[in-house]
Amino acid sequence: MPPAQVVATALCRRAASAPTERGDYRVHPGACLLLTNHVMRLLLITFALIASAALAFPATLPLTAREIALMLRSGYSNAAVIKELSTRHFADAFDADVEKKLASVGANASLLDGLRTGAYQASAAEIAAVKEKLAREEAKAAEAAEAAEQPNERQTPARNDVAKTQSKRPAAAQPNDVVYRLLRGSLVHWHNGVLSRFDDEALEHKKLYLFFFSSNRSKPGRQFTPQLVDYYNRVTPQHPELEVVLFSADTSPFAMETYIGQSNMPWPAVAYDQIAARAQGIQEQHVHGVPSLILVDAAGNILSNSGSDENHPSLEKVLVDLDKIFARESNPPTARKL
Repeated sequence: MPPAQVVATALCRRAASAPTERGDYRVHPGACLLLTNHVMRLLLITFALIASAALAFPATLPLTAREIALMLRSGYSNAAVIKELSTRHFADAFDADVEKKLASVGANASLLDGLRTGAYQASAAEIAAVKEKLAREEAKAAEAAEAAEQPNERQTPARNDVAKTQSKRPAAAQPNDVVYRLLRGSLVHWHNGVLSRFDDEALEHKKLYLFFFSSNRSKPGRQFTPQLVDYYNRVTPQHPELEVVLFSADTSPFAMETYIGQSNMPWPAVAYDQIAARAQGIQEQHVHGVPSLILVDAAGNILSNSGSDENHPSLEKVLVDLDKIFARESNPPTARKL
């Protein structure tokens, strides 16, 4: 008999044998045993549900070499990365190229030795889970890219005819809602003390976007964030065509939410589970470190990038370039009379 059942049965019998002031018994012994069996069945069902929930919601997936590099670039110490690896493990093959890449972003001998010897190597099941996750993210990215190439469903028939005519030209212009299509359905924002879904309609008429790649563990990122918040609050009332979007480089949803809440970010952010799918192409080609700031127009054309010079990134330069754009819009050149 399980220990819990032994204790429950003993207590039940004791309660049943204790007479009341009138001389009768509180609980009939047979009924008490039936009740004990019923309680045990409920406990077994509860334990089964808990076990099922644990299987349904697995722990955080193992780290890849790319994620470790991003953590080091974002300001994580080697000790912090090793601590994460000790619980989450490593899901990539460790070769000379990976070692060189990690060493270039600050990996020390202890971290590299642990990866080289396989001390943090993930199991086959964990690696399969990572591959499945990456496959889903690649599928989402491909779906987003395909959606960006499709005509806008909200266009009127006349505008659709124009789009078809333009598509026949050899050098057709990019659609002016590429960024909107990339971001829609994936944004959250800080509202009433929690992260809530961001209304996509607020993006439809935006013409300029500042993509802000940063994290709570990045000291330069934390130092620049208040400056960007002040700029946003000062500029956007006069220029509602601008939006800032955070692409978090944090390694957990909790860290991302903490960063947004503590900084009082007034702009939206890409939801944590959507970052890899939405930022993949941008991050690989244009982000060399964290923090980074990229100015793009609605068609996805890059107008300014703090990471264009990897050795001397300049976040302020992007804001200066943006101010110049606003100045040109406010003071368009006058036409000369013939």
